Amino acid sequence: MHGALHSRVMLVPLAVMVGVLTGLGAVAFRWLVEFFTRMFTGYADYSALGRVASAHWPALGWWFLLAAPVIAGAVYGPLVHHFAPEARGHGVPEVMFAVARNKGRIKPQVTVVKALASALCIGGGGSVGREGPIVQIGSATGSALGQWLRLDTDRICLLVACGAAGGISATFNAPLAGVFFALELILRDFAAESAGVVVLSSVAAAVVGRTLMGDHPFLSLPGFTVHRPVEYVLSAALGVGAGVVGTVFSRVLYWVEDACDWLWRGPQWARPAVGGIALGALLIALPQMYGVGYPVLQNAIDGRYAATMLLLLLVGKILATSLTIGIGGSGGVFAPTLFIGAMAGSAFGVAAHHLYPSLAIAAGACGLIGMGAMLGAATGAPITAVVTLFELTGQYAIILPLMTAVAMAAGTARLLGRHTIYTTKLWRRGVDLAATADSTGHLIAVGAEQRSCRSPDGTPTPTAHGSQTPKLLGRSTSRNRPPITKNAGTSPSSKRPPLRAFD
Repeated sequence: MHGALHSRVMLVPLAVMVGVLTGLGAVAFRWLVEFFTRMFTGYADYSALGRVASAHWPALGWWFLLAAPVIAGAVYGPLVHHFAPEARGHGVPEVMFAVARNKGRIKPQVTVVKALASALCIGGGGSVGREGPIVQIGSATGSALGQWLRLDTDRICLLVACGAAGGISATFNAPLAGVFFALELILRDFAAESAGVVVLSSVAAAVVGRTLMGDHPFLSLPGFTVHRPVEYVLSAALGVGAGVVGTVFSRVLYWVEDACDWLWRGPQWARPAVGGIALGALLIALPQMYGVGYPVLQNAIDGRYAATMLLLLLVGKILATSLTIGIGGSGGVFAPTLFIGAMAGSAFGVAAHHLYPSLAIAAGACGLIGMGAMLGAATGAPITAVVTLFELTGQYAIILPLMTAVAMAAGTARLLGRHTIYTTKLWRRGVDLAATADSTGHLIAVGAEQRSCRSPDGTPTPTAHGSQTPKLLGRSTSRNRPPITKNAGTSPSSKRPPLRAFD
């Protein structure tokens, strides 16, 4: 017992250390993204400027939009291919994969390679987010520390989650969101022992971020209020729509990636540069897709776009993000999900205002609710979605309609498919996280413990039974880590594509 207590106490300084390192990494990564964006465009953020020439390449006019993704891809493509293939893609599924199958072990070089590759990709016009890379960078930091100290698997996985929490906390200035992100998506475990150290790491990262970048809100927002009960009905309708759009986004993302796999016959290191031509053409048509696009999101919340423009930006973001990932780009889908949700919600708000002018519906409020609903639908993490939007906006007035919309969105997405934008990538690798939940939705024990898994069509499959309940820091978190399941015997609608490596 004394040994277990000592082990728990020792995790406290380690969690704080991971949080501090992740906070520093998040700040450095944001500066790196801005550096490469300025290098290519001459501006800190190009997305809201329109089709203007680069300050560094004025002779090219707006044709530099075609060159920037190609040049960036020519640099980060070989970097990722030769040094850390797992740095390609979203970032979050790779962390989930490490916890599910690789005992929490992530190569230390992923930290540097992911930072450089993602910063180059975003700075060169890649329409992806910086949150996924920061999560992977923080998780790799926690994993490297755990491996260096030769900790056991459970503690390494916990430090991985600490890094993920710190990444979200530092980049969004949202420590609560970081905690729930790590518990709901990475560990899939809300045990008090796990939550305690994750909270410490998230707080440490937030303190570092606020010290170095200031304590500023994510968005500048006017006050919003809910006037009538009927607005909750509209929130529910918005949630259903967000669930559909979130599912479409996830499926288009992987359809485009499969199409790029089928079309490409050259070396993988050259794929981002060649594919950058297609991405550049899309940026010329719709320059608002350049990079992360938070200024465009802010404009949508402020009500500066007509409904048709909002829908165009929604479709454009789905295509641009899917193409960026499909050609081998490095970056997250967290920010694009928020972007798409803001466009969908704002368009819904504009339409609702025209149909029911007496309600005085604010399109910006609908945009915020749409962001949360889309996040809950795409990630399958409704608690994280609600906490994230509440913490990012500080708008308590929207909490009830937000919860309504997120619940409807997550439920709709679940009806349309078992897998989320993150777990789909794992399912394609043979890791079925959806099989870890029983009929009540609670996570079940796996491995040597008594467990019950489900096949992709939802039918129970018998598994071996054990007689011993594991420990997590004294009672191990391994009981809640997902099993590796074979997707055999599934219905035709749930057949899994051929196994894909994280390359």
